[in-house]
Amino acid sequence: MYIGYNLDMNGEMIEKLFADTAYIRVGGTDAERRCAEYLSAQCSALFGKEKGNAFLYPFDVQMGEIHTALLTVTDKNGTREIPCNGYMCAGSHEVEAPFFYLRAPDDKMSLASVRGKIVLFDGYLGYHLYQSLCEYGAVGFISYDGNVHFADRDKDKRELRSYVADANGTKCGREKLPGVHINAKDAVSLIENDTVTAKIKLLQYEYTGQSQNVILELPGTNASGEVIVLTAHYDSTPLSQGAYDNMSGAICLLSMAEYFMSHAHSRTLRFIWCGSEERGLLGSKAYCQKETDALKVICLCINVDMIGCTMGKFIACCTSEEALVHYIAYMGREEGFQVQAYQDVYSSDSTPFSDRGIPSVSFARSAPRETAMIHNAYDTAASIKTAQMNDDIAFITSFASRMANAEYMPVLRVIPDNMREKLDRYLCRKK
Repeated sequence: MYIGYNLDMNGEMIEKLFADTAYIRVGGTDAERRCAEYLSAQCSALFGKEKGNAFLYPFDVQMGEIHTALLTVTDKNGTREIPCNGYMCAGSHEVEAPFFYLRAPDDKMSLASVRGKIVLFDGYLGYHLYQSLCEYGAVGFISYDGNVHFADRDKDKRELRSYVADANGTKCGREKLPGVHINAKDAVSLIENDTVTAKIKLLQYEYTGQSQNVILELPGTNASGEVIVLTAHYDSTPLSQGAYDNMSGAICLLSMAEYFMSHAHSRTLRFIWCGSEERGLLGSKAYCQKETDALKVICLCINVDMIGCTMGKFIACCTSEEALVHYIAYMGREEGFQVQAYQDVYSSDSTPFSDRGIPSVSFARSAPRETAMIHNAYDTAASIKTAQMNDDIAFITSFASRMANAEYMPVLRVIPDNMREKLDRYLCRKK
């Protein structure tokens, strides 16, 4: 067992936090706000209102209330209805067209076949795929998830994200494409039964809702004005309790805040529990877009996204100069904690900060898919080992303390060219 910092938060408290938040909390919903208020209340309860007065930081998010989502197909056996969920924020439509399975979305010859068709594709609906479907004339789309070998027939609830549809969904000179999402078993059946035509009916009410970050600031003792921001998202996907992804990170921030409440730190620490991360990093993006002056004094972002699982390796993904990679690797050897550090862009709330020139590191314990899953109903506290949570939190706290109390910030406030290239690709500015 790794012996790190002596943390105040014990295993019983960690288990209670997981139990109290064991519900779905999608960005922009009442459940997400309930969790935000709970985290804020925990800060007050743990630290006292005079020291730990966290506040909610609201921001707008696009929402959709789906009234009808139907997928009807005609195949060699006749006409049948396929259970589906409609894509939120994909408009209201009724369209019937030939069916086409796009096996190679990067192949121009394959894309040339989608014109006038409703298209089934593998994987996730990203910016480049959606724009290709528009450009080549598809009239609707079908995505899927789940596993043909699992007993369940769960279907995730998906949305047409604003950046995927290019804000207004009109880049291709037409309205947004209608889309539905189905289970993998049904996707296979569409191909096995030689589906000929498909019909999508999607009716929804779209509106502007509200999500929120939770922010707690612990002032530093020096006069430099430097700030370290610590982030973790607390929202979940529509099928998931999100214990591993990412209440584990949210609890880590609570534990670290409790530690630094009673331990001196020369730099100011700003804890941000980010909302709507699962909807496209919306909470951290909103903060970075609005707080341009605040960003000027932030010298480092420490992000925590998925720790404490029973199996798997601990990683540190650094969007920074390469020197930070070596620093963390050496620190792991010094403290006897196994950590794999590397330079890359991590798909979480650290990315908007790095895109604004702030170096970042994202800590995670990466579990094998066979032992801990995310973005589905299997993400519960059952995959978490409390002792491992404590070990992971202790190492992250040790790193944060070194950064918070260093005589000079050891991490340069630069984003190298190779990382800027990766940020451009991740944020869809380049393909």
